[in-house]
Amino acid sequence: MDQELVEEARTLLDLCRTKGLKIAAAESCTGGLLAATLTEIAGSSDVFERGFVTYSNEAKQAMVGVSPATLASHGAVSRQTAEAMAKGALTHAPVHLTVSITGIAGPGGAVPGKPVGLVHFAAASRTGRLIAHERNYGDIGRAHVRRASVLEALAMLGELAATETTPAR
Repeated sequence: MDQELVEEARTLLDLCRTKGLKIAAAESCTGGLLAATLTEIAGSSDVFERGFVTYSNEAKQAMVGVSPATLASHGAVSRQTAEAMAKGALTHAPVHLTVSITGIAGPGGAVPGKPVGLVHFAAASRTGRLIAHERNYGDIGRAHVRRASVLEALAMLGELAATETTPAR
């Protein structure tokens, strides 16, 4: 496992553990790499509650409640879908924070206006905060797009966790 990814995950887990926060992920183009990174660390189950691998549009609808209208209007790789995935993960998991990743890792899959390397992210909290980022990594190779996406998702969860107060137990 990539040591930089593991160290970033460990930092996030430590922060969430200190604050009593639980997290979940809804992943598309990373196919569970974020969940694998988090669970590489022994004891992560006290923070990481679950991951949804929503690779297909059908999985996005069934697992995290993305509406068919959102997918039809904006596509799977869009801010709107990323936000719906993050909010849906909050609805479908007993957690405080979620993050979603949806994009085109390549080498194929590009469509007009959505090139290889385009990834949309959203992170949501039970307190109502929602942040969204769009990154265009370019055609840097599938593994590199996926790795960069995991780093971005970890950073977004860290940003939300840093401002959350300790939940009531």
